[in-house]
Amino acid sequence: MSFCFNFDLPAQATDPEDVDGNELQRGNKDHAAASVEDGAKPAQPVKEASEHFPPSDPQFLLMDAVFETVTVGTLPPLHFLNETVFEKTASEREDSEKILSRTAEQKSDLISGVYEGGLKVWECTYDLLELIEKDGETFGGKAVLDLGCGAGLLGILALKRGASQVHFQDYNSTVIEQLTVPNVMLNCQEDDEVDSEDDKEGSGKEKMKEEDGSKKKAKGQKEITENSPPPKKQAIDLAQHPLLTRCHFYSGDWSTFLALVLKTDPPPKYDLIFTSETIYNTAYYPALHETLHKLLAPDGLVYLATKSHYFGVGGGLHLFETFVEQRGVFSVDRLWDGEEGLQRHVVVLRFKKSKDA
Repeated sequence: MSFCFNFDLPAQATDPEDVDGNELQRGNKDHAAASVEDGAKPAQPVKEASEHFPPSDPQFLLMDAVFETVTVGTLPPLHFLNETVFEKTASEREDSEKILSRTAEQKSDLISGVYEGGLKVWECTYDLLELIEKDGETFGGKAVLDLGCGAGLLGILALKRGASQVHFQDYNSTVIEQLTVPNVMLNCQEDDEVDSEDDKEGSGKEKMKEEDGSKKKAKGQKEITENSPPPKKQAIDLAQHPLLTRCHFYSGDWSTFLALVLKTDPPPKYDLIFTSETIYNTAYYPALHETLHKLLAPDGLVYLATKSHYFGVGGGLHLFETFVEQRGVFSVDRLWDGEEGLQRHVVVLRFKKSKDA
């Protein structure tokens, strides 16, 4: 199925084919800052935040699940539900928000204020995974927030590499319930199966069977394997799985999510916050900045993966850097810059020291 962005653009919006993306990136900073401030109030009403709890019986989520596996270098394999199969079975899934049918009807990867793109694994997520692998980042004992998590691959990686707690947040409750939670369960169950199979003679045959599946190189070291035919997932009680008990799942916009988690005693402070492809809309910058400000631990780090510019809504790294600079709370450092196509980047945010503020 072919998808595209659908931002409900005003008539005077510029056709991206008539503009050089690099020229947009080099725009005047004062004008960029004014644009952010002008669009600082989202047109849509806020979406109330909710906490979601995994079902004690995951049979209806994992039985006959068709999944893909992404492997980046030495990182542990990460499993997630196959996107194409997910789309084709949308009518069979619970969806109180009706986003599955609406995205299919409108052939859109994003409907601003209704569906914020969480059903896709976006390119910049893989950029951040590759950077983590290159830098040898470990997560032992750390509290991690996967903000705008979608499929949850970044949070799942932290979970599998020893994070003490991982919180997942996405705008849409359907994304959390039908994609994020099943993906976490899928990876928990896989760990159990590896533990039980490693000492058996047949484990080698199973690995060979997986390796025979169709493989496709997405870019660099990233390798995605689509399992065919899919192994049946036995319905087991994962509610008390050691990995799953470290997780919390939330939906809602960032302002209501922040208010909800700040009510906990004590309120969380995250050592690491991952967020990928979340700065496409300048109207969301104030809520995003406030969330990062209130929830990041004093010595914590925010890893942001993004494109230079998002045609349509008009957000991007340069506008966000200007916004952050004006607030004077965080410093922003470039960690990686991609040169192919529309440029992609990974940056890190940290609190400014008193002498820098």
